[in-house]
Amino acid sequence: MATIMAVDDAKTMRSMVQTILGHKDHTVITAEDGVDALKKLTNNDIDMAVVDFHMPNMNGTTLIRRLRRLPKCKDIPILMLTTESSQFRKDKAREVGANGWLTKPFDPTTLTKAVETLLAKHGNN
Repeated sequence: MATIMAVDDAKTMRSMVQTILGHKDHTVITAEDGVDALKKLTNNDIDMAVVDFHMPNMNGTTLIRRLRRLPKCKDIPILMLTTESSQFRKDKAREVGANGWLTKPFDPTTLTKAVETLLAKHGNN
Protein backbone atom coordinates (compact mmCIF):
# COMPACT_ATOMS: atom_id res chain seq x y z
CA MET A 1 0.00 0.00 0.00
CA ALA A 2 0.96 3.66 -0.06
CA THR A 3 2.95 5.89 2.27
CA ILE A 4 0.88 9.01 2.90
CA MET A 5 1.84 12.19 4.72
CA ALA A 6 -0.99 13.81 6.70
CA VAL A 7 -0.27 17.47 7.45
CA ASP A 8 -2.59 19.28 9.85
CA ASP A 9 -2.05 21.55 12.83
CA ALA A 10 -4.79 19.75 14.78
CA LYS A 11 -3.42 16.66 16.52
CA THR A 12 -6.86 15.03 16.59
CA MET A 13 -7.21 15.45 12.82
CA ARG A 14 -3.75 13.95 12.19
CA SER A 15 -4.64 11.04 14.44
CA MET A 16 -7.99 10.51 12.73
CA VAL A 17 -6.47 10.48 9.24
CA GLN A 18 -3.70 8.15 10.45
CA THR A 19 -6.23 5.73 11.97
CA ILE A 20 -8.59 5.73 8.99
CA LEU A 21 -5.89 5.25 6.38
CA GLY A 22 -3.93 2.86 8.60
CA HIS A 23 -6.94 0.56 8.64
CA LYS A 24 -6.58 0.38 4.86
CA ASP A 25 -2.95 -0.76 5.29
CA HIS A 26 -1.42 2.59 4.33
CA THR A 27 1.60 3.88 6.22
CA VAL A 28 0.83 7.39 7.47
CA ILE A 29 3.50 9.90 8.43
CA THR A 30 2.11 12.92 10.26
CA ALA A 31 3.32 16.52 10.34
CA GLU A 32 1.93 19.47 12.28
CA ASP A 33 2.53 22.11 9.59
CA GLY A 34 4.34 22.73 6.34
CA VAL A 35 7.71 23.29 7.99
CA ASP A 36 7.46 20.01 9.87
CA ALA A 37 6.35 18.22 6.69
CA LEU A 38 9.33 19.42 4.67
CA LYS A 39 11.68 18.45 7.48
CA LYS A 40 10.24 14.93 7.63
CA LEU A 41 10.50 14.56 3.86
CA THR A 42 14.28 14.72 4.08
CA ASN A 43 14.23 11.19 5.56
CA ASN A 44 11.00 9.82 4.08
CA ASP A 45 9.56 9.17 0.65
CA ILE A 46 5.81 9.47 0.24
CA ASP A 47 3.29 8.38 -2.37
CA MET A 48 0.67 11.01 -1.46
CA ALA A 49 0.02 13.99 0.80
CA VAL A 50 -3.17 15.02 2.62
CA VAL A 51 -2.78 18.70 3.51
CA ASP A 52 -4.80 21.15 5.61
CA PHE A 53 -5.32 24.66 4.23
CA HIS A 54 -4.90 26.76 7.39
CA MET A 55 -1.78 26.01 9.45
CA PRO A 56 0.75 28.11 11.36
CA ASN A 57 4.31 28.57 10.10
CA MET A 58 3.47 27.44 6.54
CA ASN A 59 -0.05 27.13 5.17
CA GLY A 60 -1.31 24.42 2.84
CA THR A 61 -0.96 26.28 -0.46
CA THR A 62 2.62 27.29 0.33
CA LEU A 63 3.41 23.70 1.30
CA ILE A 64 1.91 22.34 -1.91
CA ARG A 65 3.90 24.84 -3.96
CA ARG A 66 7.08 23.71 -2.17
CA LEU A 67 6.22 20.01 -2.56
CA ARG A 68 5.78 20.44 -6.31
CA ARG A 69 9.33 21.83 -6.52
CA LEU A 70 10.80 18.68 -4.94
CA PRO A 71 11.68 16.04 -7.55
CA LYS A 72 10.34 13.22 -5.35
CA CYS A 73 7.00 15.01 -4.82
CA LYS A 74 6.56 16.59 -8.23
CA ASP A 75 3.97 14.07 -9.40
CA ILE A 76 2.42 12.66 -6.22
CA PRO A 77 -1.30 13.15 -5.63
CA ILE A 78 -2.14 15.85 -3.09
CA LEU A 79 -5.52 16.04 -1.36
CA MET A 80 -6.48 19.29 0.36
CA LEU A 81 -8.45 18.48 3.53
CA THR A 82 -9.92 21.62 5.07
CA THR A 83 -12.88 23.48 6.52
CA GLU A 84 -12.68 25.90 3.58
CA SER A 85 -15.29 25.43 0.87
CA SER A 86 -15.08 28.54 -1.30
CA GLN A 87 -14.50 28.12 -5.01
CA PHE A 88 -11.74 30.74 -4.82
CA ARG A 89 -9.79 28.63 -2.29
CA LYS A 90 -10.35 25.46 -4.32
CA ASP A 91 -9.12 27.18 -7.47
CA LYS A 92 -6.05 28.49 -5.62
CA ALA A 93 -5.23 25.02 -4.28
CA ARG A 94 -5.63 23.50 -7.74
CA GLU A 95 -3.47 26.27 -9.23
CA VAL A 96 -0.55 25.40 -6.93
CA GLY A 97 -0.86 21.66 -7.49
CA ALA A 98 -3.62 20.07 -5.39
CA ASN A 99 -5.33 17.17 -7.14
CA GLY A 100 -8.38 16.90 -4.90
CA TRP A 101 -10.38 18.66 -2.20
CA LEU A 102 -12.27 17.27 0.78
CA THR A 103 -14.16 19.47 3.23
CA LYS A 104 -14.11 18.85 6.99
CA PRO A 105 -15.98 17.33 8.66
CA PHE A 106 -15.81 14.16 6.58
CA ASP A 107 -16.66 10.54 7.12
CA PRO A 108 -14.05 7.77 6.95
CA THR A 109 -15.51 6.24 3.80
CA THR A 110 -15.33 9.55 1.92
CA LEU A 111 -11.69 10.07 2.91
CA THR A 112 -10.75 6.51 2.01
CA LYS A 113 -12.50 6.74 -1.37
CA ALA A 114 -10.83 10.09 -2.19
CA VAL A 115 -7.39 8.73 -1.29
CA GLU A 116 -7.85 5.48 -3.22
CA THR A 117 -9.20 7.35 -6.27
CA LEU A 118 -6.26 9.75 -6.35
CA LEU A 119 -3.72 6.97 -5.80
CA ALA A 120 -5.24 4.89 -8.62
CA LYS A 121 -5.41 7.88 -10.95
CA HIS A 122 -1.75 8.65 -10.35
CA GLY A 123 -0.56 5.06 -10.60
CA ASN A 124 0.14 4.54 -6.88
CA ASN A 125 -1.95 1.88 -5.21
